[in-house]
Amino acid sequence: MIRKSTMLASLALMLTYMGAALADRNYANSLPAVQGYDVVSYHTDKRPIRGSGHFTAVHDGATYQFHDQENLDLFAADPEKYVPAYGGYCAFGVSAGKKFIGDPEVWRIVDGKTYLNLDAAVQDRWLEDTAAKIAAGDRQWQRIKDTDPAEL
Repeated sequence: MIRKSTMLASLALMLTYMGAALADRNYANSLPAVQGYDVVSYHTDKRPIRGSGHFTAVHDGATYQFHDQENLDLFAADPEKYVPAYGGYCAFGVSAGKKFIGDPEVWRIVDGKTYLNLDAAVQDRWLEDTAAKIAAGDRQWQRIKDTDPAEL
């Protein structure tokens, strides 16, 4: 009887620890950044290419997927060169102090940096004065980068 009580107590303790471990698990990296597109491909292939779960890297809490090992290696050597501006949020939206999801297929590289936009119509407005929008976006990003999009 004592042995059965000890086993039950051990099992209860083990389940408690497992539950705590699962509750503390951070799933922030379970969704790929830039909707799974290979951020290096914008620079090397001059077009966005879907990444693969076989070639991944985590940078600043975001998981990036790559088309192949070569692109993963390029990213690992200089991630800041390839990570889209404003965490991949729409560059026009950020210039206005908002965070909208950037469409990985609506993009521009300006001075070596990738900028995404919400859609083609929004990008057209952003392209009317790109330099001013980037300057505004850089200022706004410092203010909103750690703010939940729903709060903006």
